[in-house]
Amino acid sequence: MRPFWILHSGIADRNQGLAIQNPKSKIQNRFIPLLVILVGAATAALHETVPAVQRPAEPAAVVIPFELVTRHILIKVRINNSDPLWFIFDTGDKVAIIDLERAKSLGLNLQGEVNVGGAGPGTLRGSHVRDAFLSVVGLEGNRQPVVMAVPLQSMQSKFGHDIDGIIGGDFIKQFVVEVDYPARVLRLHDKDKFAYSGSGEIIPINLNSGGHPFISAEVTVTGRPAMKGKFLIDLGSGASLALHSPFVEQQGLLQTTQKTIKSLGGGGAGGRVAGRTGRIVELRIGKFQIENPLTLFSQDKAGAFASSESQGNIGQQILSKFTVLLDYGRDRIILEPNASFKDPIVPALSGLRLVAEGADYKTFRVEELIEDSPATEAGIQKDDIILMVDQLPTSGTTLSTLIEALNRPVPHKLSVSRAGKTLQLTLTPRRLI
Repeated sequence: MRPFWILHSGIADRNQGLAIQNPKSKIQNRFIPLLVILVGAATAALHETVPAVQRPAEPAAVVIPFELVTRHILIKVRINNSDPLWFIFDTGDKVAIIDLERAKSLGLNLQGEVNVGGAGPGTLRGSHVRDAFLSVVGLEGNRQPVVMAVPLQSMQSKFGHDIDGIIGGDFIKQFVVEVDYPARVLRLHDKDKFAYSGSGEIIPINLNSGGHPFISAEVTVTGRPAMKGKFLIDLGSGASLALHSPFVEQQGLLQTTQKTIKSLGGGGAGGRVAGRTGRIVELRIGKFQIENPLTLFSQDKAGAFASSESQGNIGQQILSKFTVLLDYGRDRIILEPNASFKDPIVPALSGLRLVAEGADYKTFRVEELIEDSPATEAGIQKDDIILMVDQLPTSGTTLSTLIEALNRPVPHKLSVSRAGKTLQLTLTPRRLI
């Protein structure tokens, strides 16, 4: 999801993406992508195209439903036979992580201290977890240790949904995991017996020491030849394409990009990401060309988005154009375009960022605005509460659905609450970049 890095006190944890500091042993910091709300040598392996053959039925595949919430995959799990909890499914994470307050409420054994950072300059303080095990609902016979507890509750208002933890590479590597976005399911195939026979393209991956998948891809900006780079396949990011600040600076990408706007609401464990949002001409993954993807140009000076280990990450807005098969045992992913492949990535923007508050996440407050955007032109202000959209009460919707609706390029009649008064405004989203 957002790349996290973690400062462990007195413990030499070799997980990649965890930046480990031990004052006595002087272990050097190392960065590892873990969790992005809104992402180095290029792999030289050749891409292989598999002939189109009907895929045989696999009755042994276990089907796990998921919810797509603000473009993040959420699945249900149990911790030590608890009630079902909501965990983010994240290729940018390795170990199982639980929210600190949820861990306390479950009476888990918390020991020591772990400081977690990532996108942004700050850190969060958590604990190691002992003697706790996770099982995915629908796969109760499979148990995985829960390794750490960190504060995640601040994410809930940005998702409009309960967030109890994160599950990643240690779980994924046990299977061939098929992510079917239209069906909203994960299919868990037997990794030893799986034989691919579809029409997708096999893309080699390089799994780093933390078990995170990197691919070779190319980005093209106006007036420049394609630039090869190493990119994290980040199913924990709800964004499109994010380019790290060393790559942005070295290539002068903000100088060559025609138009950018302030990055709206991006961040991770370390806080807000500094950067600009624009578009590049093309992202090429194997034979697939993603035209004009929305792109974050990071300007961070510290944290994961300032790492030079890779050039950036590829998130859900791009990956959801495919059925994605994660086959870590064979060092590959497989991409099959789905019906949304040719759809533009965010054709319009409202220019506002909403959060969902209250016990039921039904109070939709304007947290941030872009100047000279449809939102400011409509007269929307920070901390306005959206009550109705096109005569429909927002109490009947979710944050994900509301965000999607307000980015459609048609006039929307809004009722908003401000300082005890109800105002009627018209918002007409448009393409800003």
